[in-house]
Amino acid sequence: MASSAKLEVSSSQPPRAVSSKKLHYPFWFGGSASCFAATVTHPLDLVKVRLQTRAPGAPTSMVGTFGYILKNDGFFGLYGGLSAALLRQITYSTTRFGIYEELKSQFTSSSSPPGTLTLIAMASTSGFIGGIAGNPADVLNVRMQSDAALPIEKRRNYKHAFHGLVQMTRDEGAASLFRGVWPNSTRAVLMTTSQLATYDTFKRICIDKAGMSDNLTTHFTASFMAGFVATTACSPVDVIKTRVMSASSAESSGHSLLGLLKDITRKEGLKWVFRGWVPSFIRLGPHTIATFLFLEEHKKIYRKLKGVPEDAPKR
Repeated sequence: MASSAKLEVSSSQPPRAVSSKKLHYPFWFGGSASCFAATVTHPLDLVKVRLQTRAPGAPTSMVGTFGYILKNDGFFGLYGGLSAALLRQITYSTTRFGIYEELKSQFTSSSSPPGTLTLIAMASTSGFIGGIAGNPADVLNVRMQSDAALPIEKRRNYKHAFHGLVQMTRDEGAASLFRGVWPNSTRAVLMTTSQLATYDTFKRICIDKAGMSDNLTTHFTASFMAGFVATTACSPVDVIKTRVMSASSAESSGHSLLGLLKDITRKEGLKWVFRGWVPSFIRLGPHTIATFLFLEEHKKIYRKLKGVPEDAPKR
């Protein structure tokens, strides 16, 4: 009887060892998922930038801006600056997602998931570093998307992201690559916190409180809510970041960030805070949803390749 009990205990240990295993996902998963999402939502991002930097007489609505771009630049005009957008995701999103996941892996355990404040701290740290890493590509992204809306004599005509990097460094110096780095890093902190930390929080609420399963419906619900929070939190900083990055050295010289805020408020009132909110949400909502859906699929495929059962702890 005793030997039978020992045998029963020992035979039950391997499954527990497997189920307690904590899988470590590759660092680049977040950047890869973001690249897929950016390819899908790029036209919406371009329209948002055009609205935030529009010249007098330009369309004031999202639909009007879409029509204007299609009429003047054709269908592929909606994908202007796509190379810079992908370079931005490769640098910015890979860094912020990667560091966030690494911090979660190092400082939390499956038996004790991190609280909301801990997630916010992790997301803020990774977002700040990601904002600095992705700033050069972000400047290019804004410039290439807004270029076609400028008068012909003011257009930069970057052929692609790497041509833009060389041209910008040659014409304006290496410092131009980090134009707007502080508002951009601030936005990155807000974005990463309101996306990653809120996604994890909403996902936990859906599973633990609402009794939902860890499936596509839960991922969609949590990412949709995270996209709404991210759009609202980031809107004011997003407008400032776009204005600073789209300006040339001559236009931005002598203007501090505080001076720019005063100037915009004097000319446009406080409504500038949420300028482009609707196209931002229409772009950021699907982008957030697509990013997390692609990310969850990355993880699902990776678990299958590693032979990890679906009921094993996930992070």
